[in-house]
Formats: sequence, C-alpha cells, structure tokens
Amino acid sequence: MAGKDRILVLGPTGAIGRHIVWASVKAGNPTYVLVRDTPPSVDKPRLVTAANPETREELLQNFQNSGVILIQGDMNDHQSLVNAIKQVDVVICSFGRLLIEDQVKIIAAIKEAGNVKRFFPSEFGLDVDRQDAVEPVREVFEEKAKIRRVIEAEGVPYTYLCCHAFTGYFLRNLAQIETTVPPRDKIYIQGDGNVKGAYVTEADVGTYTIEAVNDPNTLNKAVHIRLPANYLSLNEIVSLWENKIGKTLEKIYVPEEIVLKQIQEFSFPNNYLLALYHSQQIRGDAVYVIDPARDVEASEAYPHVQYTTVDQYLNQFV
Repeated sequence: MAGKDRILVLGPTGAIGRHIVWASVKAGNPTYVLVRDTPPSVDKPRLVTAANPETREELLQNFQNSGVILIQGDMNDHQSLVNAIKQVDVVICSFGRLLIEDQVKIIAAIKEAGNVKRFFPSEFGLDVDRQDAVEPVREVFEEKAKIRRVIEAEGVPYTYLCCHAFTGYFLRNLAQIETTVPPRDKIYIQGDGNVKGAYVTEADVGTYTIEAVNDPNTLNKAVHIRLPANYLSLNEIVSLWENKIGKTLEKIYVPEEIVLKQIQEFSFPNNYLLALYHSQQIRGDAVYVIDPARDVEASEAYPHVQYTTVDQYLNQFV
C-alpha cells in the first residue's frame, strides 16, 4: 500500500500555515516546511497576534520535535525552491497578502521540478471568482484570481481552498474594530445583520486542507468550507453571545454608505478589516450555489470531521 503524499508548506509560521502543518502531521502525511534564514518583518494586526501567540522560533522547534522536516530555502532563490519541491508530492502555499503575486515563482519551480501532484495556492478566504469586495481587499482578491489563471494556463494540477471567515479575524471580536474580544455593552453591525457568513477556526481550516490533499476528488476543483452550524448571520451570532453572557447588547446598525466612507478614511489594518467584514456582511460573498463540476462542499465531502462550532468557539470568552 502506497504511503501518504509528502507535503511541503510554504509560509509555515503564519496565521494559517502553522495549522496546516499540524493537521498534516496529525494525518500522518510526511511534512516538510521551507524556512528562511532571515524571516521578513511583517506588521501584523493585533487580532492575528492574539489568535496566534506562539513565536516563530517556538513553532519551528515544536515542528522539529514532532518530526517535521525543515528545509532551508527562499522563494526568491529559484534553485533552493526547486530542490525543496523535488522532495515532495504536494505544495501548499499560505503566504500573506503582500506575497500573493510572488507565487508565480513557485509555479515556475513546480513546472521545472516536474513531480508535483497538486498545488494549493494561497487562497484561504472567500472564492475570488465569486466576490464583490471593495478596496483595499479587492486588489488582493484580484491578485489571487490572477494566480489561478496562471496555474490553469501552465497546466499545474491544483486545488483552491475557500474557507471564508477565520474566527481569529471575524469572530473573536464579533467584527468590531480595535478590540480582540467580543463586546459586552454595544455592538456595531454592518448593514442589517441578516446576511449569512461562513465562519471556521484556523485549526479546522488546516484539517479540511489536509482532507482535500488526501482526496483525489478535489483535483482541479475548489473546496468550499461553509459548515452548517457556522453558516450564520451576525444577528444570529450576536444572539448566541447574548445568551451566553445573559445580557442584551445595544445594537448600532451601520448603513453601507457609512461603512464605505469609514473604509476610505481609516488606515491599515482597520480599513482592511472593515472591507473584509463588508464583503461578507453586506455584499454576501459567502452566499452562492456551488457547481459540482468544479466545486466541492467540505461539510458534505468530509462529514466525519468534528469541527468547532461558532457556539463552542465563543465559550472561551464568557
């Protein structure tokens, strides 16, 4: 019986990459990570730091202790990238927004290596071919869509992972600005609060990603993570939270024209976060019908996965 595919994770210490690594280890896939000698300096939003307190050095040591193979290399060093890719079967990229376009270098290395069964580009958000977001996030989504087109044009086997709203960005603060915990007095809600959104923990994104790696039916398709218990409107989520704390919040509904004005006036990261919230809560970018010819609904394909529900996730803040 053939062993499981060997997986290389690029961006293994980021907010989502670390969870993909752990999920790969747990699933029994031989796991490799590409590590730079000098990591880039990135100004991360407080939300990301709050959700991922472990440092890069701590992570890498824990990876090694768990049998992960660390490969020294750099995306900008073509030969080191080719050498790393030749050692594996599947490449998963979890780069952040500033490095999306640089994935053309990975695609070139995959083509030269000639052995990759599947490439998962850095998606891990909404479906970039089904979005109506505004700047500054729209540019990032369009860059991701361009990478899709390059992958397809080059004939690289792929899977796109569309997971929508990380709990670390959207849920731990109930989509409020300048806080890392849910509010207990009043809450600002974009639009009417009735548009459905899809929420998932970063750890569960890792789990579903590796499920997709080990599933031949996801080849050249997009996998959508819209979990039944987590496909909720913000009004529904606020109601869950109110029941937990035994208190009714003052709700301030913010019309779209005001939200758009705030996005234009605020600086990073708040303008970026507001645009992400706007994409899901007002534009409804998690609301669509999938096409079985090119899409896979994760909850239907992997019903055995015991995912964390929104209700369970909120318990830690009570």
